[in-house]
Amino acid sequence: MTEKPKLSIGLIGSGFMGKAHVFGFATAQKVFDLPMDITLHTLADISDEVAARAAHDFGFAHATSNWREMLENPDIDVIDITAPNALHKEMAMAAIAAGKHVYCEKPLAPRASDAEEMAEAAERAGVKTQVGFNYICNPMMRLAKEMIEAGELGEIRSYRGLHAEDYMANADDPFTFRHDPAGGGALADLGSHTLATAEYLLGPICEVMGDCVTAISQRPDAKGGQKAIEVDDIGRAFLRFANGASGSIEGNWIATGRKMQHYFEVHGSKGGLIFTGERLNELHFYSVEDAPGRRGFRKIEAAPDHPPYGNFCVAPGHQIGFNDLKANEVAGFVNAIAGQGKEPFSFCDGVRIQTLVEQIQKSSATSAWISV
Repeated sequence: MTEKPKLSIGLIGSGFMGKAHVFGFATAQKVFDLPMDITLHTLADISDEVAARAAHDFGFAHATSNWREMLENPDIDVIDITAPNALHKEMAMAAIAAGKHVYCEKPLAPRASDAEEMAEAAERAGVKTQVGFNYICNPMMRLAKEMIEAGELGEIRSYRGLHAEDYMANADDPFTFRHDPAGGGALADLGSHTLATAEYLLGPICEVMGDCVTAISQRPDAKGGQKAIEVDDIGRAFLRFANGASGSIEGNWIATGRKMQHYFEVHGSKGGLIFTGERLNELHFYSVEDAPGRRGFRKIEAAPDHPPYGNFCVAPGHQIGFNDLKANEVAGFVNAIAGQGKEPFSFCDGVRIQTLVEQIQKSSATSAWISV
């Protein structure tokens, strides 16, 4: 058997998203026939102790408290960034300058201008890039897109998207990096996912009208005092699409009781689709062609008929999960690095989402429709 080339990973950050990325790397090479073998080389974190413990737990060969050391190592091919949002640009630009491929969690950068600079640098360097929008790697998302493009819903008339969770619902929880005015807020954190889904399904958004609300005006800080909150807890927008459809999106991190409501509805002249991330192995379809008295949304359950579900499980209804979506994302990125396809969600795609977020924020401040 011919030995595959190695793809060596350097990971920055060992929190929730760092762990999710490691799951993605580990699973992807087990369930897909990847063109390269993934090796976990070095993990970087805030201190030598934290990095060493995480490297041991996650299966990395080396650990460091200085992420720049990885850039100087010719054995490392990919720099994977799961550090706080405000650090993404510095780390990514340094990695690109060192000739590394870059996998970065969203949002790509605090500002669209920063993201554009990052994308342009990657293009000049000829490196591959990936932004962490793994929800669109769900087989049910792919099915929805196929049904829309095949005309099964007819003329698309309206869209409604929502990403609601409650991890910021308690006003007594402290100020975090997600509250940093540079790139923070519910619209950037959660609304970005529903914007990415909207354009994945229906194509370009051409106009936005935003409304961003700060419901919790202050939070405890690390010094025992209170810190003013400048970012939105709820970010909403009305949308107009280039295909003539209209709709709305919302990013909400104070939605009490909601844990993962990444939700959309699409309505057309012949039918409709409903999806929620709280039941991510289901898609619900309504068809006007059903006989009167037999009409209603019917469940389509994820199965091996919906690639790449079959890579994970041979039986329908047994379900795949969040970390499996990360594996799908990783597989697409590895294939792109090997020259076997396009990145699932490149830095250029990340620029687009950050631009939409900023224009919605601008629209909220001016109470006016804005072309994007």
